[in-house]
Amino acid sequence: MTMLPPPTRKKLGLVIDLDICVGCHACAVACKEWNDGGEFGPLPDENPYGAEPLGVWFNRVHTYEIEPKEENKPAMTVHFPRSCLHCETPDCVTVCPTGASYKRAEDGIVLVDEDKCIGCKLCSWACPYGAREYSEVRGVMQKCTLCVDRIYNESFDEVDRQPACVMACPTRARHFGDLGDADSTVSNLVAERGGYDLMPEIGYQPVNKYLPPRQRRDGCGSAPTKTAQDEKVDFSTSPLLRWMDKVLSR
Repeated sequence: MTMLPPPTRKKLGLVIDLDICVGCHACAVACKEWNDGGEFGPLPDENPYGAEPLGVWFNRVHTYEIEPKEENKPAMTVHFPRSCLHCETPDCVTVCPTGASYKRAEDGIVLVDEDKCIGCKLCSWACPYGAREYSEVRGVMQKCTLCVDRIYNESFDEVDRQPACVMACPTRARHFGDLGDADSTVSNLVAERGGYDLMPEIGYQPVNKYLPPRQRRDGCGSAPTKTAQDEKVDFSTSPLLRWMDKVLSR
């Protein structure tokens, strides 16, 4: 059995805003591109152009239709990105017979040492979130690394030291930071928006958090919202917006 390190003060992870995720899969594609090489890659595909293409993806996006509890209310579409949650107490680590799966003491990131992995798949059976990816080509387990080769790369500008999925998100639905720091931007987001753990009842204490969808203008929920007529846009602040205003006013 692989032992977990003592609880760490620094807890790097993601906060994902389900209110503004549009399900574009940019996070999944950027992750695949960045991680397809280097220390933790490649992320192989099997039979990519066949009838049953398979492959390794650290990020996957699922789309659900949420039926309202009240009658005569429209359904809500929710796009749900899924990857490793870098749990505080991950069974995927403790079931590993070789020590290939491990949790870093310095920042809480859960990783796989492919040189030690024997492909027994115990970690994937232990993970309730389906975050482990088995590579038939390489015969090992692979998973989200939070792009450790980006976030600690001092040759990058500081603004670029973020996971590839965060950098690629066009709606800024993904945020990265230290969730062990109560004053960090990500911790404040979780506090302000009621961020929550995925499946908290199983006690794995995932570091990654999800922000719930807000009330909608189409009637989903009971909280009042501003109408489109109530919102004002200051077109004087940007030459592009001034041009758009001029064109649309014709």
